[in-house]
Amino acid sequence: MSPLLSKTVVFGASLACFGAIWTGISMGSPEQQSSGIPFVNEAHAAEKAMIIPAPRIDASEKGRRAVAIFAGGCFWGVEGVFEHTKGVITASSGYHGGTKRSATYKLVSAGLTSHAEAVRVVYDPTQISYGKLMQIFFSVVADPTMLNAQGPDRGKHYRSALVPTNAAQAKAAKAYIAQLGKGRYWKRPIVTRIEKQQAFYLAETYHQDFMQKNPRQGYIVRWDKPKIANLKRHFPKQYRARPVT
Repeated sequence: MSPLLSKTVVFGASLACFGAIWTGISMGSPEQQSSGIPFVNEAHAAEKAMIIPAPRIDASEKGRRAVAIFAGGCFWGVEGVFEHTKGVITASSGYHGGTKRSATYKLVSAGLTSHAEAVRVVYDPTQISYGKLMQIFFSVVADPTMLNAQGPDRGKHYRSALVPTNAAQAKAAKAYIAQLGKGRYWKRPIVTRIEKQQAFYLAETYHQDFMQKNPRQGYIVRWDKPKIANLKRHFPKQYRARPVT
């Protein structure tokens, strides 16, 4: 891919994920936004976290490697948070569900498929449990009361969902959503779904580690960096400064 085409592709992805214009942020390609041009002060990008209790029922998983899938809006921020979480081995952006042929950013972001933008998290259960990952997800990543939307993004592909990959995770996920519903921590009802595991297709290479590669990109600064700050502030034992890749 030529440098010009690469910039065009990433710029297009930025616009698709942005979904709304925020006063004070100048839009442009990640390359332009990291070139020393004066940029928005990150202090103006703070978002409120909703810190909730840990699950009463957790998944009992053996071994040092387990997999979980989370859908919570644009996958850049979901991936970024889990890459900064201790115990996570890898976090990869992709598309859950749908077909392989239509698992492309152009089609998914246009709402033309049944995929959800999602992140596949590989983690070490001896260091962090599925329950703790869910707690972090609902506390600093996704708003479970937004239907087919997250932040400024709208569309079914931006829905929030837990995708258990085994029976223990499924039991824990169902119990946790019920627990949170009874707790009424949000003013609106929880609409996050528990979806049956289907195929997970990796997103295009330029989406992987997007936050790490484009720390000054407009959408990242406004919507995703606050999630990392909230992870550090509210889950200091689980936070790690150097993200996995």
